[in-house]
Amino acid sequence: MPPSQREICVAIVDDHDAIRFAFKGACEEYGLRFCGSAATVSDLIDKREVLGCDVVVLDLSLADGSIITDNVKALLAAQTQVLVFSIADKRHQVAAALKAGAAALVRKSQSMDELVSAIKQVAAGQVVNNTETSAVIDADVSFKEEANLSPREREVLSLYASGFALKQVAHELKISDSTAKEYIDRVRIKYSSVGRPTSSKTDLLLRAIEDGIIDEGQP
Repeated sequence: MPPSQREICVAIVDDHDAIRFAFKGACEEYGLRFCGSAATVSDLIDKREVLGCDVVVLDLSLADGSIITDNVKALLAAQTQVLVFSIADKRHQVAAALKAGAAALVRKSQSMDELVSAIKQVAAGQVVNNTETSAVIDADVSFKEEANLSPREREVLSLYASGFALKQVAHELKISDSTAKEYIDRVRIKYSSVGRPTSSKTDLLLRAIEDGIIDEGQP
């Protein structure tokens, strides 16, 4: 029976007791079946609590010093999907986890509703296209070309992608509305020319995160 027609079984690997206990309580509240927890991946597998599990919520950096790539691969070998749940402050580790086969990234700063929604999507075999996951994947140097934005274009993009309206950008930088729009139009053209299209404001936000123009914690 597919996960959509039964209770989704989830486990968590995190080296903080409080997070494991809180997650167990959240599973009960959201109708997920809690099937286990551990401070390390090897412990979860040794206890056989991973068996029959649909999704394992995995912290990015564990106190045992284990490598995220090895952790993801070990869980996938145990026939479960992996969702990385982390503060996500180490982009190279996040990228390594996703390349190894983790289905998605959810930040610990996000709501439980968002985490549960991602768990359900992963359990159903769906792609989780949230901003965090997409930005990390797209930022990989193996398939990213620089758009070579000018300092002023980066400045305009930073404000606009952070949530400012064009009028606010113009006011902040003491330029006309039309000039602010010209800068954004140029930014879009430059990104499109290197195969990184920006058809929406969300696309611009992703590009700004990828290129380090906006911190991953913004806006």
